[in-house]
Amino acid sequence: MPLLEVRDVHTYYGNIEALKGVSLTVEKGEIVTLIGGNGAGKTTTLRTICGLLKPRSGTIVLDGKDLARTKAHEIVNLGVAMVPEGRGVFSRLTVAENLDLGAYTRTDRGAIRRDLEMVLRLFPRLKERFRQIAGTLSGGEQQMLATGRALMAHPRLLLMDEPSMGLAPILVESIFDTLREVNREGTTILLVEQNAHMALQIANRGYVLQTGQIALAKSAEELQHDPMVRKVYLGID
Repeated sequence: MPLLEVRDVHTYYGNIEALKGVSLTVEKGEIVTLIGGNGAGKTTTLRTICGLLKPRSGTIVLDGKDLARTKAHEIVNLGVAMVPEGRGVFSRLTVAENLDLGAYTRTDRGAIRRDLEMVLRLFPRLKERFRQIAGTLSGGEQQMLATGRALMAHPRLLLMDEPSMGLAPILVESIFDTLREVNREGTTILLVEQNAHMALQIANRGYVLQTGQIALAKSAEELQHDPMVRKVYLGID
């Protein structure tokens, strides 16, 4: 059984149908990427999975539990955490306070302490800036903090929305290297990313989303060699 299974999901903004029967699976331990152009429905897919949007029809199942009618905060408790596009850190709080908020649903203090140690090992820059106000961090550091805060929830499934957006190339490589390490530590990842080249390098499988529908579903290696993907998303003729 997949860790996550999305089946024939239709999500609307008012009368506008944003997702038109999206179906995808994520197996435990995988990195799965969802690529596509602006307005394709990538962020809507993540927001629907984590309960911020409710599908009009279709099912979303996490390890046997139906999420489609589950409230967003309850989905967090079931082990789903999302790093939103634009990072969304609490700018007036310190790095330490942001990380504490990531674990607000948890009571296992010993495990929280171990997860904090893991986050600071994955992101040593956050350790250096532990007492610094989050709003004074660079864009790359804020992305690290947003990811670290999500990991403090100890998720089974981490949803990542455009982690490379607005970052310098050297920071993009660092973020993706860290995502590999997060996955090796046991966290399953569903990654939305416009930088298809980087996403397909770290993913096991991928889906191409076009105008609210899945156009392709293949292994990451197969997608890297697909003529349409190479031309449209990788810029290779």
